[in-house]
Amino acid sequence: MVLSVGGKLYRIQHHDYYKQLTLIYKEAPLARIERFVPHLNSTFDEFEINTPARLRMFLAQIGHESGQLRYVRELASGEAYEGRTDLGNISPGDGVRYKGRGLIQITGKSNYALVALALGLPLLEKPELLEEDSPACRSAGWYWYKKNLNTLADQGLFQLVTKRINGGLNGYADRFKLYQRALEIAF
Repeated sequence: MVLSVGGKLYRIQHHDYYKQLTLIYKEAPLARIERFVPHLNSTFDEFEINTPARLRMFLAQIGHESGQLRYVRELASGEAYEGRTDLGNISPGDGVRYKGRGLIQITGKSNYALVALALGLPLLEKPELLEEDSPACRSAGWYWYKKNLNTLADQGLFQLVTKRINGGLNGYADRFKLYQRALEIAF
């Protein structure tokens, strides 16, 4: 991965990056970190998550949303999303079918349709594709980019980033704990 800091380009080697993630995601099994690193690196490049500020905030947010890379599918059934027209869930079963998936928990038929279009995946037919490593990472990067979170990260607006992802401040303490860990690590 290449980082731009003060106009200079730096390449982070994968070995260093594994170590960095183990220091942020202390509860994540090493095998999960190893599995996701190549896909995260590609996602960082594709969606311009390429400064220390952006990386730290992104990793804190996906760390919380995914239980430190352990979950790519929401643990709840999704029934709470039934009939949520704001999420595009207009048919019976949409809430369960289009529950949170991916490292940032893409939720709702409308969001699945947008991600499907952006990533070229048949997600409306096969929503479980967001549980695969590359789509789980890329969907998080897409959402981050679509919500203009690089700009907010550049400005240090962690609370606002959390609200844009979560709709509120659910899990804020955990997100902030992961962010604090990321701040202690050189990127």
